[in-house]
Amino acid sequence: MSERPNIQFGTDGWRAIVAEDFTFANVRACAEAVARNLIATDRAEQGLVVGFDTRFGSSRFANAVADVVNGYGISTHTFDVAAPTPACSFAVVDHSAANGVMITASHNPPEWNGLKVKSSAGGSATPDEVAQIEGHLADVLNGRSAGSIVGVEATNTVFDVMAPYIEQLHRVIDVAPIKSHPVKVVVDAMHGSGAGVFPKMLAGGAIEVTEIRSDQNPNFPGMNQPEPIAHNLIPLSEAVREIGADVGIALDGDADRVGIVDEDGQYFTTLEVFSLLTDHFMGRRGECGGVACTITMSSMVDKLSARYDAPVYRTPVGFKFVGPTMIENGCSMGGEESGGYAFKGHVPERDGSLSGLLFLEAMVMSGKNPSELLTDLHALIGPHRFRRIDVSYAEAERANLAKMIATASPTALGGLALESDDRRDGVRFDLAGGSWAVARMSGTEPLVRLYAETPDNTTLEAVLGDLRSTLGV
Repeated sequence: MSERPNIQFGTDGWRAIVAEDFTFANVRACAEAVARNLIATDRAEQGLVVGFDTRFGSSRFANAVADVVNGYGISTHTFDVAAPTPACSFAVVDHSAANGVMITASHNPPEWNGLKVKSSAGGSATPDEVAQIEGHLADVLNGRSAGSIVGVEATNTVFDVMAPYIEQLHRVIDVAPIKSHPVKVVVDAMHGSGAGVFPKMLAGGAIEVTEIRSDQNPNFPGMNQPEPIAHNLIPLSEAVREIGADVGIALDGDADRVGIVDEDGQYFTTLEVFSLLTDHFMGRRGECGGVACTITMSSMVDKLSARYDAPVYRTPVGFKFVGPTMIENGCSMGGEESGGYAFKGHVPERDGSLSGLLFLEAMVMSGKNPSELLTDLHALIGPHRFRRIDVSYAEAERANLAKMIATASPTALGGLALESDDRRDGVRFDLAGGSWAVARMSGTEPLVRLYAETPDNTTLEAVLGDLRSTLGV
């Protein structure tokens, strides 16, 4: 008797190593679960959008999803080319579809692929919807009958995904003022599906856009994984300095996350970028409808929101929590520590390209370069230093590590007294003076993630050191 596949939906969809767990058989099982859920919830007639990125085999896996779903009498709309995940999310809304399925492993290493489910609202599927799909998946894997199948002829329509997405971005942000400025921008596509978006959006003006690593390559050469963080952006920093550019903008593998380096090639943390965008959205744009963000987001957001009299709504990690919170509370923006940010007027979904365009807008409207914007931010609300550490573990250690995180109760970290804790996702320790630390199990990789934010680097290292000692990692 064959062993039952290990398919678990984490923080954002299911991800696994290609040819080990991420196989055509398992992808078809997930597709069948999605189809069964559409039938069970009377949404089959709305159809399904199927998208894919530049990873190994993504287009073929997407075709397998469409074939299975069509077999259930449900029509599908499939990408014509590899495209960003937010393009899939927008296409769900644009086609009035019931759901979207995106074949991508986002920022994971090249040997991984994955399957994300998008809601009818154009964001990550909610925890409740994911739970429903997982219930059907259990039936599929256990060989239980599907019951009735929709008795209509299903079609698969291959559609132009990029043109409507680019049009949508133009509706959300007026790029004319950006294009009119002689700004030099370097965009690092990291060999992913975001290549070409910035040149298309900003063509025909005084602005100068240079794109690097824009060729599609599923091996993502020169990096461990296509995540726009400091050690992966050395080529971007070098290009900025060599060209004399005003800013560098990086997109992750499926272009739903953004990374920023300043005019000197210095990397901005994801918390600094979101805080700068919060200040821009509330201050220059006057959008004060509130912020939805995870427990790992900067306390700078709270301080800025207080200045602009806007509410902040904290969630567990994952846009399956952030997106619905944005919708429920009419928030102007949403974000998470990993560099994924969403904004009013667009789908409630991370969009790296839109985030980068808004950062350019902040530069143009303020007349300042990135380092000046950051200096002004720290002058406004005080200095903040952030660092995340990822600690890998063997599967046999998982249960014990999860228990250590769940039961950890230090009285202080790095010499800062513990004021409160939040255990909705791992544990967040709120420390004296607005500092904080978080420890949680990654929902997408075998990693323990440790986060901390303090006013200075010395305290930051002390907090992280004590956190590691507390957890024994």
